[in-house]
Amino acid sequence: MSEVLLERSDRVGVITVHDPERRNALTLDLSDQLVAAVKTCERDADVHAVVVTGAPPAFCAGADLTALGAAREEGLRRIYAGFLAVADCALPTIAAVGGAAVGAGLNLALACDVRLAGPKARFDARFLQLGIHPGGGMTWMLHRLVGPQTATAMTLFGQVLDADAAVRLGLAWDRVDGGHDELVASAVELAGASAEGPRDLVRTIKSTMRTTATLDAHADAVDTELTPQVASIATPEFAAKLAAMKARISGRP
Repeated sequence: MSEVLLERSDRVGVITVHDPERRNALTLDLSDQLVAAVKTCERDADVHAVVVTGAPPAFCAGADLTALGAAREEGLRRIYAGFLAVADCALPTIAAVGGAAVGAGLNLALACDVRLAGPKARFDARFLQLGIHPGGGMTWMLHRLVGPQTATAMTLFGQVLDADAAVRLGLAWDRVDGGHDELVASAVELAGASAEGPRDLVRTIKSTMRTTATLDAHADAVDTELTPQVASIATPEFAAKLAAMKARISGRP
C-alpha cells in the first residue's frame, strides 16, 4: 500500500515514505501525504525534531512523472510540495538514507538539515540521464551543500555518490552501518539534543540559522542573534538549567 507513515519516538517524529514495491517513488498522493505528515509534526507540541526515511530497499526513487497528466507545471509543483514541506519545516530535520535517493528523491534528502547514509545509500541526480531538466530547486540545494565542483559532477557528469563519498564531500554527516532499523535509530539518537531542548528555543534557533546564513557581515549576525538570546535568558527553562548547574558546581569537593 502506498502511504506515508508517521510514528513518534520520544520527541522525534519519524516520517516514512512507504511504497517499497515502487521504491518509494513520489506520486501526487504520496507528496500530499508527506505535506500532511510534516504539518502534523509541526502542530504536535511533543515533537521537537523530524526524521525522514523511505521503506527499504530505497530511500526514494524519484517522482512518478507518468502521473502528472496534462497539467504538467501544476503536477510538478504538487510533487515538489512534499519535499518543500520538509525544506520549510520549522523543526530540525534528518534524512535517514538507506538506499537510492534519485532525482526528486535526492531533493527529498537535500531538503533535510542533515543526512545520515546507510551502507547501501546512493545519491543520484540522474535528471540529465533521463532527458529531463532538474527541478524543485535541486541545483540550488546541491550547490549550497557541496559546492560547484561536486554539484556539477553529479548533475552534468552523472556521478553517483555512495555513502562514503557523500560523507567525504559533505553531502552526508555520517555513515551508519547496519540495517534500516539501525539507521533510523541513529537518526533518532542524533536528534536527541533537539528532542531534549525547549521546543520554542529549538524552533527559534533554526529560524535564526536560516537568517544568518544569508548575511554577509558578522556584525549583522550578532544583531540578529541578540534579541532571541536575551529572550531565552528570561525563560524558566534557562533558570532551571542555570540553577542545576550551580548546584552541581557547589556540590563538588
